[in-house]
Amino acid sequence: MSPLSSQASSQRQLGRSILAVIAGMAAGIAITLVTDIVLRKAGVLPPLNERASDGVLALATAYRVAYGVAASYLTAYLAPYRPIAHAMVGGAFGFAASLAGAIATWNAGPAYGPHWYPIALIVFALPQSWLGGWLRARQPVD
Repeated sequence: MSPLSSQASSQRQLGRSILAVIAGMAAGIAITLVTDIVLRKAGVLPPLNERASDGVLALATAYRVAYGVAASYLTAYLAPYRPIAHAMVGGAFGFAASLAGAIATWNAGPAYGPHWYPIALIVFALPQSWLGGWLRARQPVD
């Protein structure tokens, strides 16, 4: 393999890596937003800027974790190599976003709910990503 074709191959793999992470994150965000909208219209979630009960927040945490695992699986599936590492990159972005959200809303008032909820999102971000990547990595390669 010539150095030029090796460089082109490396750039293709980098591009596929970036797209895998973006696709997984976009899918996770999209399905979460759609679920939030559906549950809000069904009356399960309260309107925006109204406080949700602990039970509703527990439900939201559960489906966000499940979607995080699925999104990380998708990232790992699309990754050109090292599926768990790719899933963890997405998880690192999720961790950072959850941390930023917690900091921004920590003392923003009761509409943002109890502090356990943003902490849970932070705590689960990396383990759910690892699990999604691991589930994909243990499957035979297509």
